[in-house]
Amino acid sequence: MTGTYDLSGKRVYVAGHRGMVGSAIVRRLAQEDCEVLTAGREVDLREQALVRDWFASERPDAVFMAAARVGGILANDSYPAQFLYDNLMIEANVIEAARQAGVGKLLMLGSSCIYPREAAQPITESALLTGPLEQTNKWYAVAKIAGVMLCDAYRAEYGCDFISAMPTNLYGPGDNFDLVTSHVLPALIRKAHEAKFGGAQTMTVWGSGLPRREFLHVDDLADACVFLMRHHSAAGPINVGCGKDLSIAELAQLVCATVGFEGTLDFDRGRPDGTMRKVLDVSRLTALGWQPRIGLQDGIARVYQDFLVSGARHVRFDRPA
Repeated sequence: MTGTYDLSGKRVYVAGHRGMVGSAIVRRLAQEDCEVLTAGREVDLREQALVRDWFASERPDAVFMAAARVGGILANDSYPAQFLYDNLMIEANVIEAARQAGVGKLLMLGSSCIYPREAAQPITESALLTGPLEQTNKWYAVAKIAGVMLCDAYRAEYGCDFISAMPTNLYGPGDNFDLVTSHVLPALIRKAHEAKFGGAQTMTVWGSGLPRREFLHVDDLADACVFLMRHHSAAGPINVGCGKDLSIAELAQLVCATVGFEGTLDFDRGRPDGTMRKVLDVSRLTALGWQPRIGLQDGIARVYQDFLVSGARHVRFDRPA
C-alpha cells in the first residue's frame, strides 16, 4: 500500500542523530520544511521512563528511528547480550512512547541481516522468518526482527502508521573505523591507509574474500527514508539498497586503488566469512520511484576523504605531513 505523508510544518524526531545513519537523515531533512528534533545524551533510549517523558514533553509528529547498537562480526560475537538487550529496549521504548504521544508516522530502520542465511538471492521481503539466521550476527538480527514485528503489531492493534525499512550494508561519512568493532568497508579503508603509510608490502583481509556484498551510501539511504516516509504505508519490511553486489576481494581491490596502496592482499581464511552472498531485491522500492544516486567508487572516495579528516587521527603511526 502506498500513501502520502507531508513532512511540511511537522516536528520530526531523529532517534540516533549522532550515528552515521541518523546524522545523514538530519542532513537530508535540512532540505525539508520541517523542524528537526533530537534528544540529548541524558535521554537513554534503553530507559522507558526517560523516553516516555521526552515524547510527552516534545510531542513529535513523525519519527525516524535510527538509534541502535551496531557493529561487525567480531562485535556481534563478543557482545551478544548487549546487542540483543540494547536493541530490544530501544525499539520497544521508542515505538510505545510514539504510540502514547500520538505520533503520526514512524519509520524504523532495521538491517538486511534479518533474513535467513540461506535465503534465495536476491533476497525478497517475503524471505523473512523462512529459515535459520546467520550465526555471526543473529543477536542483532533477532532484535531487528522484533522491531519489524512491533511496527506490524502496532499497525494491526492500534492503527499506527508505523513502517520498517531494511537497508543493505551501509557506509559513508561518520563511519566507525575501529578495527575491532567496524564493518568491512571502513575496516578495509583504515587497513589500506595504514599499510600504505606504514610501508607494508601486504594487507590482511579477513576471510576468503569470496563472500559477495551490496553497499549503499548512507546519504542515499537518508534520501530513501524521506521518500518512504512520504510514499509508503504498509506492514512488513521494505528493502533499501542498490541491488548490485561484488566480492569482498573486489571491494578490497577497489579500496586499495582509491587509497593508493599497491601491495598484495593476504586473505586470512581462519576468520569467518559470514553469509556467502547477500544482495537485496529492491524491486518494491524501485517500483515506488526511488533510485540511489551515489556509485560505489565515488562513494568510497568520499568516505576516504572523510577518514583523512576525522578517522585518520586514530592510526597507529605518525603520518607524513
